[in-house]
Amino acid sequence: MKKTLFCAALFTLIFAGAKAQDGKSCKSSAIFRAGVNLANVSVTDKGGIDDAKTLTSFQVGIIGDLNVAPFLAIQPGIIFTGKGTKAQSGNQGDANFYRASTNPYYLEIPVNLVFKTPTGPTKFFAGAGPYLGIGIAGKNKVNGSFMGASFNSEEKIDWSKDDPTTTDFEEGAGLGVMKRFDYGLNGTVGIEAANLVLSANYGLGLAKIQSGNGSGDDNNNKHRVLSFTVGFKL
Repeated sequence: MKKTLFCAALFTLIFAGAKAQDGKSCKSSAIFRAGVNLANVSVTDKGGIDDAKTLTSFQVGIIGDLNVAPFLAIQPGIIFTGKGTKAQSGNQGDANFYRASTNPYYLEIPVNLVFKTPTGPTKFFAGAGPYLGIGIAGKNKVNGSFMGASFNSEEKIDWSKDDPTTTDFEEGAGLGVMKRFDYGLNGTVGIEAANLVLSANYGLGLAKIQSGNGSGDDNNNKHRVLSFTVGFKL
């Protein structure tokens, strides 16, 4: 119930903000956005990833485009987005083969400050800002073969029940449990036409995704998502 009310309030904020700006010289709007995610999880202390573990997923959502000047906009939004990673040993058809994937889905709330070029109806833009995410679904999948005998399994992700307002302990922590709450920074670049927006985006997770681990020790085990999206102004 709380999630539903929160989402409804955010949608109202986005559309109300856009409508309130319509009468001003800098017209604002809302953007329906969808695209492909190339998701991964960091594996080094410096935040590096293993390209072979990139998992293809997707995102869809609404972004507010609240123009505060001809060259500047604030873009809050709510996005349903897939993240995760995969691992593989051997090749399908081998006597010994293993493939596993973790594909969590989040409701993510980005708020970007975006700069636009003053080039008429077609503009280039770049921006950045923070995001917050809450895990709502997802699956862990494993399949392969051992000495010619095949196996496979598929299970829902087990989310931690940790309350982010408590800092002295973590509720619901355990082996194989994923933290429900994620946060980080994101950047965006692209081109905006009269009704179409094309963008490339990058999400840099700052919270470790495995339950029971602190977030400040290193950059291992954090979400990294490169996405390419198409948006339509509403």
